[in-house]
Amino acid sequence: MNAIKNAIRDIPDFPKKGIVFKDITPLLNQPKLFQKVVDIFYSRYEGDRIQKVIGIESRGFILGSVLAYRLEAGFSIVRKTGKLPYKTIKKSYDLEYGTDHLEMHEDSIEADDRVLIVDDLLATGGTCNATIQLVEELKGKVVGCAFLIELSFLKGREKLKNYDVFSIVQYA
Repeated sequence: MNAIKNAIRDIPDFPKKGIVFKDITPLLNQPKLFQKVVDIFYSRYEGDRIQKVIGIESRGFILGSVLAYRLEAGFSIVRKTGKLPYKTIKKSYDLEYGTDHLEMHEDSIEADDRVLIVDDLLATGGTCNATIQLVEELKGKVVGCAFLIELSFLKGREKLKNYDVFSIVQYA
């Protein structure tokens, strides 16, 4: 785990002053570490009969698509408003100052699909919570929420307390 954590680069004051961005691109550039991350996720969920993996924009696309391939599951995406070309459903979520919106195609999930939500980072939990609402609106069953990184000091896990939450690397 230390090798994975050490490959995540801190970028101070990005995207705005006071934020320390966790950059996963150095990890993705190291094939063995990237494979290790996917293998950890795979071993966690291989027996859960996942039918769809949902990747949250944008780094969730990278991790989620590879994991969907390994799990032999379908892959769907959740994006910010106006980025998807087909009919969508939409959920809003709170930001520190204001709200934002996420969308997914209305045919991304079938009723009773067993769904795994994947993203690179769990912070406050707002994005993942909105994604859960989208999946459940389409009658999917959220099996778990998987993250490469968890900023545990932001207590996002509390917002997701009714769901199985897994993260590989935690920052307290």
